[in-house]
Amino acid sequence: MNEARMKILEMLSKGKITVEEASALLEKVIVREQAPEAEPVSDENGSAPVRKSVPKYLRVVVDSSDGDKVNVRVPMSLIRTGLKLSSLMPADAAEAVSERGIDLSALKDLDGEELVEALRELTVDVDSADGDKVRIFTE
Repeated sequence: MNEARMKILEMLSKGKITVEEASALLEKVIVREQAPEAEPVSDENGSAPVRKSVPKYLRVVVDSSDGDKVNVRVPMSLIRTGLKLSSLMPADAAEAVSERGIDLSALKDLDGEELVEALRELTVDVDSADGDKVRIFTE
């Protein structure tokens, strides 16, 4: 992990900044690290390079048949931050979460960049028989 990210997480762990501030700072660091914002890949014929964008958000969109709508946009930097924060979580807090059936121990070994790369290809489309629609994707 680079020095800027470590400093942000250190400030967060010491209570000098809020989670929201840390997320915003990490987003700026990530954008700066990933410039240019797209990476070259070949098109389906293997010839002309096509720019493949780096996802910034995980989106969950739900349209229910009875009119309810959900539109959630989670910054990828928040996902990365959440992975890092799980490794900084005090033992008693992790134990309390574990008692509620949530095991965060595997997150500390997860590479955030691998997760983002895997999520880049994620697309979930669900159309239920009663008219509910669910879409999960990155943008």
